[in-house]
Amino acid sequence: MISRLRIFFINNAVAILILLLIAVALPVAKLPAKFLAQEILLRLGRDTFLVLALLLPIMAGMGLNFGMVLGAMAGQLGLMFITDWGVVGIPGLLLAMILSLPISVLLGWLCGAIMNRAKGREMVTGFILAFFMNGIYMMVVLYAMGSLIPIFNPEMLLSRGYGIRNVVGLEGVRQAFDNFIPLRIHGLKVPVFSYLLIAAGAAFLVWFRRTKLGQDMRAVGQDRAVAAAAGIPVDRTRILAIIISTVLAGLGQVIFLQNMGTINSISSHEQIGMFSIAALLIGGASVTRATIPNVIIGVILFHMMFLVSPMAGKNLIGSGMLGEYFRQFVSYGVIALALVLYEWKRVSQENESRASLRREAVAGTPKPAGGGAA
Repeated sequence: MISRLRIFFINNAVAILILLLIAVALPVAKLPAKFLAQEILLRLGRDTFLVLALLLPIMAGMGLNFGMVLGAMAGQLGLMFITDWGVVGIPGLLLAMILSLPISVLLGWLCGAIMNRAKGREMVTGFILAFFMNGIYMMVVLYAMGSLIPIFNPEMLLSRGYGIRNVVGLEGVRQAFDNFIPLRIHGLKVPVFSYLLIAAGAAFLVWFRRTKLGQDMRAVGQDRAVAAAAGIPVDRTRILAIIISTVLAGLGQVIFLQNMGTINSISSHEQIGMFSIAALLIGGASVTRATIPNVIIGVILFHMMFLVSPMAGKNLIGSGMLGEYFRQFVSYGVIALALVLYEWKRVSQENESRASLRREAVAGTPKPAGGGAA
């Protein structure tokens, strides 16, 4: 019984820690229950699709896909184009998603091909690749758009005549998904259409896991050598996992930004990977295993902590900035804790396997026959 409880606490250490922090901060924050419920409903519809994009690379054994930031860049570019062209409402958002697809596929292929050359180090490779591609994204947004890429809306351009402004308003598509099917329950606004998109994304992942390609990804994630011996094209399968993840991240960024109503063209994409990964880990996922319930639980807990920590800091010491710093600390801290726990469990399992083999070897050694002295 004690051993089972120990395993449970180890496997859910991150989620338990966040729950304890929320339990301590919630009464201190003194936030109205209706306000909390409304914010969680909106944030669940805004962020969940992005977190779903992380599941396939984990299933394929590639760990946490920090390279999902590349998909977020593609989604933002799609929104910039439809804003320039003046396409509004649901058609504008759908067009932005369509425009993001080829960019996401190209960037996902590039990311997957690079990760195939860094097997076993995919997470740090994706993290550094996101920084590298951010520089190229900046060159496109700040220099190419308006000079090499025609931009017809002068309000989007910097005063020098080229380059996108730091903040681009999305008035034409602001909360178009959220308001498409209006629903209020006890005064709480429910973004029904956003939830339907999330449900469609989750259904796609459930269906995909049962396909031949999905089973191949699962086999590759369990053991690459065995999968290759079974005739599965390991490198191709891994690239496809990253491509699908990047495409989903691009679609998720469109859903995210239509809720926000503005694009920070310089930095809207930068923290997407970190916050999405932190939310997934808070939900009880690990580097090697993640499920859709982990996604939903993680988004709820992560944003609950985001909501209560600033007010708790303000009420405790008179400064809401403590909560802002705490949010950054938790975002990076839960990732570090999850990686440390994963490595510790991996080493413990290897040591236990070696000890078990030694015991079996000692038990199977025949005893020497006894004999008297000559």
